[in-house]
Amino acid sequence: MSDQESSTSTSQTEGELDEEVDTEMEGEGENDSKHRDTPPLQISSFSSTLRAVVRIKQKYHALKKRRQEVEEALTGATGRTSPKIFTFDGTTPTALSVPQKKKRKRRRRVMYPNRGKRRAPPKPARSRAKYCLYLLFAIVFVQVYNAIENLDDHLLRYDLEGLDKTLRREVFGQQGVVEGLLSHLKEYLSTYVHNKPLVVSLHGPSGVGKSHLGRLLAGHFRSVVGETLVLQYYVLHHCPQEADALQCARDLSALISEIVERAEEEEKIPLFIFDEAEHMHGEILDALLQLVSPKQSNEYLNAIYLFLSNLGHSHITKHMLHNSSSTSMANSGRYSHFVKELTPILRNTLEKLHVLWTEADILPLGLLEKGQVMECFLDEMTREGFYPDHTNIERLAGEIEYYPEVGGHEYSQTGCKQVVAKVNLL
Repeated sequence: MSDQESSTSTSQTEGELDEEVDTEMEGEGENDSKHRDTPPLQISSFSSTLRAVVRIKQKYHALKKRRQEVEEALTGATGRTSPKIFTFDGTTPTALSVPQKKKRKRRRRVMYPNRGKRRAPPKPARSRAKYCLYLLFAIVFVQVYNAIENLDDHLLRYDLEGLDKTLRREVFGQQGVVEGLLSHLKEYLSTYVHNKPLVVSLHGPSGVGKSHLGRLLAGHFRSVVGETLVLQYYVLHHCPQEADALQCARDLSALISEIVERAEEEEKIPLFIFDEAEHMHGEILDALLQLVSPKQSNEYLNAIYLFLSNLGHSHITKHMLHNSSSTSMANSGRYSHFVKELTPILRNTLEKLHVLWTEADILPLGLLEKGQVMECFLDEMTREGFYPDHTNIERLAGEIEYYPEVGGHEYSQTGCKQVVAKVNLL
């Protein structure tokens, strides 16, 4: 179909060109006839005729050349898709393809309103909320920085690093208990604002170092917070008679209230140590339960209560003798496992005695081995000025009663309780 259309268009253009040439020649012929009818001289008529013939010939050649160009253009456009057509005009050279100009993409015009001048779009206004956000970040950073500085100040005031060194040096065979107690103290003393007081209860058999640990804590806190903010309460000394239990409870509440108010004025945290807590009467336990309640005012919430007793010692002894192969107080990892197993048993036993123990964090102290008892003898002999003879220490340690050896461990029945008496006999 495209070949037929191209041939049709070519024939049409050739016909149009022939008609134009014919009309041109007819017009020139009419002019010549007019000149011939006129009666001027022959020379002038001949020259005008010659000029007309030359002019007609030039126009003819121009029209013929234009037709050839049109034919060449049409042949170049359809030569790729249609076969060449034979003509009697003779062979023509292959027409060169006409280079097409690249169409330029029209850019979209920006339509401006008819009224007014052309203006660039306005820049978006900067929000002031960014500056408020930056200010908020700065305030939060300063607050956090001040809080960290305050934490360091509180910990430095109570010198927990010095307390750690003292307990590790003076307490034998209870390194797990020392780490647990220091962890509670560090967490509580890092800030001055609390929602409840710190209540820790140490439980263990006789002679394992409960009272000795309480005396070391009391001496350290007296040096950092003052003598008046530390209370050591011995039940058998301060309230030996059960008949005086109600009055003892009132006096103890008044004394604790006085110390707490003084500590609030000085912005310090007081320490209350209750030794031999297994002998406490019910009235005293009720009074202490009200004092450690989270519903108290703020000054009562900033205080440390430490209870020392041998309640539940039978469970501790039984557990250590039955699990002697995996229990070691010198290893903090094994001690945490030891506490995890014993705490539910001890808490169940203590809650049956009084509700106060539900408010306490329980830390059990284990039995002491023979080697740890020998360390107690060495320390006591050095303090008394005796020469630390290893043979003499082994002899003294052998005079103490021990449980039957289980799993390679030999535990003392009385711990280090008889050490001081035996060294005094030297």
